Amino acid sequence: MINIRKVRIEDLDAVAEVEAICFPEAEAATKSSLNQRINTFPDSFFVAESDGKIIGFINGCITDSRTIYDELFSNAALHIPDGEYQAIFGLDVIPEYRNKGIAARLMNYMIDISKSNGRKGVILTCKDYLINYYSKFGFKNKGESNSGHGGAKWYDMILEF
Repeated sequence: MINIRKVRIEDLDAVAEVEAICFPEAEAATKSSLNQRINTFPDSFFVAESDGKIIGFINGCITDSRTIYDELFSNAALHIPDGEYQAIFGLDVIPEYRNKGIAARLMNYMIDISKSNGRKGVILTCKDYLINYYSKFGFKNKGESNSGHGGAKWYDMILEF
């Protein structure tokens, strides 16, 4: 059974391990950055567990921006608790648990929380091959992002409520 819950600081090591498995080093959040995120915006950082083991997570700050800009990834102080948009920095699921609907459950959980907290929508950046995946949740492609995070080419996506 998969359980989704709010992150706790004790989850830091497991979350950092999942991040390192799911993203190339140039794109992965550091343990220090994840620590800062857990401490700054735990109300928008959720983990998926299977038998007590963290197998995935979703996280991101709150912002008034309609697109993600690179500084958001590295500076948790840019989090605006009463901001208009929920940003998503990462949707991670370790390989052996992929294609089981866990990422979709995490995404829907974040969308539901964002709606209930009165946000105007959810924003994220993704690579071109994930545009169709996020479109299934109602995200619209806003075109190529200004983000140069990790040296990759990203696309801005927005889901407006």
